[in-house]
Order: sequence, then C-alpha cells, then structure tokens
Amino acid sequence: MNILIADDHAIVRKGLIEILKEEYSSANITEANDSSEVQEKIKGKVWDFILLDVSMPGRNGVEVLKQLRADGIKAPILMLSMHPEEQYAVRALKAGASGFLNKNSATEELVNAVRKVLSGKKYITSSLAEQLAEGIGNIEKLPHQLLSDREMQVFQLLAAGKTVSEIADEISLSVNTISTYRARVLEKTRFSNNADLTRYALDNGLLE
Repeated sequence: MNILIADDHAIVRKGLIEILKEEYSSANITEANDSSEVQEKIKGKVWDFILLDVSMPGRNGVEVLKQLRADGIKAPILMLSMHPEEQYAVRALKAGASGFLNKNSATEELVNAVRKVLSGKKYITSSLAEQLAEGIGNIEKLPHQLLSDREMQVFQLLAAGKTVSEIADEISLSVNTISTYRARVLEKTRFSNNADLTRYALDNGLLE
C-alpha cells in the first residue's frame, strides 16, 4: 500500500505515520512538507491513500485537493485540519475529499477514517452528518462562509498579519491580484480593515 502524508509539521507527520504503521505495517509511506512537494511526489506513482493537511505553506490543502482531482488522481483523500469541521469540512467534501478529520481526534479516529475511505465510502463525523441532515445550506452563513476557497486563503493570511506583498510571494500571485482579493474579502465580510479580519478570525478559531 502506498500512502502519502502531506503536513508542514514534522512532528505531526511522525505521529500520523506511527498510527498508520500499527495498522498497516507493510505500507510504504511518503512524506510531503508543502503543496509543491505534494505535486512533485504524486507523479509517476499509484497511490492507495492520501492524507492532506488543509493549512500548508503556499497553496492550501483545498486548492491542492482540487488540483489532484483535476489531474485525475482517484485515490481516497482524507483532509486533516486544526480548524473545527464546520469551518472546512463542507468545502473539502465539495472539492472532492473522501473525508475530513480534525487533528484533535486523529489519534482515536484516524484508522477508522482510513478504513472507511479505503472501502470507497465517505468519512464524516456524526456531528457533521447531523448538521448536513439539518440542511446546513439553509442556515444563515457566517461572513467567512461567503468566501471562495482562494478568498478564504487570502483572508487567513491577512488575518495572520501578512502584507499584500508577502501573500503575493507566498501563493505566487501578483500584488494587484491579492489586492483585488483583499477588497472582495472586506466587501463580503463587511469589515473595514485587516485588524477587523484578525479579530474575527481569532474569535472564530480560523487561525492556527
């Protein structure tokens, strides 16, 4: 079995590998530190399972997920995040994820999640299933839920204190493009400045 684990924290990757090796001792596990390494290591190999962190340097996990699916990668992809599932799970599932797992519950749930997605099913927690059953799309959306995936990425980087120029360098877009995204974020969230974005992000657990 070939497994790819993508997370920018080495200690997190080590812990995930230990958990998976207990269940799949013969698995060949490859590590990636960021989105560019994922794209590099994914080529020329058949993968049975991919574990992808939402928050990575450069392109975030949801963007990488979309690209992998567009490139024809069929392997089950389980998204992992420090953020609460209500913040990212629906986005990830719509983008083609096989499941979503919060890092806080990874120790107990990772093997169960992997078994489920390897069997061809989706993995979601009972609490998320309940939200979906109640019609999450009909619930009045919070400001950040109005943002596209790219706008959400720019929002989080702005909220983390990055300048427009720094964000442009980090995600390989022009300063003008980032400025346009910033304007859209402020318009959609109805905030006035970056300080408001930071305060909101902290209040809603949107920063690691």
